[in-house]
Order: sequence, then C-alpha cells, then structure tokens
Amino acid sequence: MTKPKILILCTGNSCRSHMAEGILRNSADDLFEIFSAGSNPKGEVHPLAIEALKEINIDISHHTSDHLDLYLNSGIHTVITVCDNAKEACPVFPNSPKSYHWSFEDPPHAMQEGESEIDAFRRIRDQIKLVFEAYVSGYRDAQ
Repeated sequence: MTKPKILILCTGNSCRSHMAEGILRNSADDLFEIFSAGSNPKGEVHPLAIEALKEINIDISHHTSDHLDLYLNSGIHTVITVCDNAKEACPVFPNSPKSYHWSFEDPPHAMQEGESEIDAFRRIRDQIKLVFEAYVSGYRDAQ
C-alpha cells in the first residue's frame, strides 16, 4: 500500500514549511510521504530554521526550497498551508486533495519584545510541533 503524500506549503519555503516538514517526518515518516514547497520560494532554507530543529534532534540541513508547481501532478493526498499568503496562492490540485490551513507567524519577522531572532524561531517551532504532532496522533487514532 502506498503512503499518502502530504505537501506543506508556505510562501517562501524557507522557514515554517521546512520546520513543519521536519517535525512531521520525525513524528510520522512511517505513515506519509512528506514534502514542502512555496508559492514564491526563496531558494534556501533559513539557517535559523535549521538550527532550531537541530536543537530538537531533527536535521533539515539537506532540504531544498522548491516551487509548489513541482508537486501539482504528483498525487498529493493532503495539502497543508502554514501561512496565509500560501493559502491564497494555493492552486487547485488534481483529484481535490484534503486541505488544512494552520497559519503560523513568519519567524524572521516575529520577534517579540525581549526576544532574539532564534527565540522567535524556537517559539514558532514549538507551536508547529504542537499542531503537527496532534495531527499525527489524531491520524493514528483514526486508523
């Protein structure tokens, strides 16, 4: 049996979508084929996204920043958007996959008072981890 394919979308495919992909792979790689892409990819994964995930023993240093068009005809079962711009830019995928929208702040622009840039990445990483691990738990419970 083939694993369902999940595509996580963000505008730049440099921070949130990669953190979500790494966390989802870590939690449920046995259940899904997992990809991430962007509507306007920046061409690189943000170094602080790599660092924030490395702190929780998830390596995304090999990820690439890809355009969502690469996945239009690849049999995606579920599309998860993690920013509002990606939700608006998301094309219609063939076979009408399930779609979820869980918006997270953009870490490079999310620093709160007294917070460093890496602290913002950690905070958003932890929010993403909470949501995606709950998704995996619910999926496993439904099987």
